[in-house]
Amino acid sequence: QVQLVESGGGLVEAGGSLRLSCAASGRTFGTYGMGWFRQAPGKDREFVARITWSADNTNYADSVKGRFTISRDNAKNTVYLQMNSLKPEDTAVYYCATAFRRLGYLTHDYDYWGQGTQVTVSS
Repeated sequence: QVQLVESGGGLVEAGGSLRLSCAASGRTFGTYGMGWFRQAPGKDREFVARITWSADNTNYADSVKGRFTISRDNAKNTVYLQMNSLKPEDTAVYYCATAFRRLGYLTHDYDYWGQGTQVTVSS
């Protein structure tokens, strides 16, 4: 069992930055991969970024590549998503999730999910 709590969302103007955090508890954090997804109103939840347990490999959706950075601090049981140059189309609820079995790109590759944090980017 793992509990995930996201924070750091909010309202920001286009071109601004936010840093999301996801605090994990319940299972040794440094043993599994983590991902960030987002879901805009009326749309499916989509992959944003992922990171291996050791942080030696990261991957991003094309839509955020070069603007977003995923990182983790295993000593703090926390994964981060630094979001720069935000655009109105980045508006969504952002979720972090654990990947115990396979660090994939699809929602069914992930096991536990946080409750989400709202990010709103105004134009």
